[in-house]
Amino acid sequence: MKKESNGHCTKTQCMNKGGTDICLCPLDGVIHIIGKKWALLIISIVGNRKKLRFNEIKELLGDISPKTLTDRLKELETLGLIQREAFSEIPPRVEYSLTKDGIEVRDAMIPLMEWICKKEDQNNL
Repeated sequence: MKKESNGHCTKTQCMNKGGTDICLCPLDGVIHIIGKKWALLIISIVGNRKKLRFNEIKELLGDISPKTLTDRLKELETLGLIQREAFSEIPPRVEYSLTKDGIEVRDAMIPLMEWICKKEDQNNL
């Protein structure tokens, strides 16, 4: 597929469903968003529980360091996938939930996870 000077396909080329080639340009964005360690797990865990506090997420993830969890939550919040809600209470309380876009990412992950489980089941027979 012919690329523009910025290295990406034109919108028309990416949207061309009639050809046999799959435009890979969107993968840059996908990998940037969910390619970092822990990102998919955080999206999955928060999506499963609807709202979680920092320590609950940390406990469910296990081996993640507090700094890494903080960094990932900030990145996911900046990308608009996680919503952080701070309550003015003592002690302070913060809850994390998925945004509409976060829910869409989580929903898009489900078929891939089902495929992986199916393959694991086939290999364990």
